[in-house]
Amino acid sequence: MPRNGREPLGLGAAIGMMMTERGLVAPVAGGGGLAQWEAILAAAAPELAGHVTAVKFDADTGRLEVAPDAPAYGTKVRWIAPKLIAAVNEKAPGASVRSLHVLPPTAAPPRTPSAEAAGTSPSSEYRTTPAGPVKTRETASTGYRLALEAHRAAVDPAHQRRAA
Repeated sequence: MPRNGREPLGLGAAIGMMMTERGLVAPVAGGGGLAQWEAILAAAAPELAGHVTAVKFDADTGRLEVAPDAPAYGTKVRWIAPKLIAAVNEKAPGASVRSLHVLPPTAAPPRTPSAEAAGTSPSSEYRTTPAGPVKTRETASTGYRLALEAHRAAVDPAHQRRAA
């Protein structure tokens, strides 16, 4: 029976009609592309599965942020970004991903079984400490020091004064 505008309307139906009238897209339940990222990546680019993590999706701008394990994986993601965007939009209807932003490799902390069991998302905290000890001139290897001394001996003394 068609509506004549006088019957009561449920809240969900009213919001759905309002969004349809204004051309808005409702966010996908369960995070959409984020929740299905591993499956989408395995289907679209199996060589990247397990090496690239979806970190954040901004529904307002349509920007999906991903963090690779290594720079090479980030480069590969940039090369096939249009293919990945199409795959996310196909597998998660309503996600409306318009751009893919690749974060630096250290931006996403490694996944740990204890963090996943506790329900903390990998994107909730960023790694703030370097992976290993910071190398400085004082802690450099003997080979580096020998090369630096050889360079200093070969460089024009006038150039050394300007650089210092």
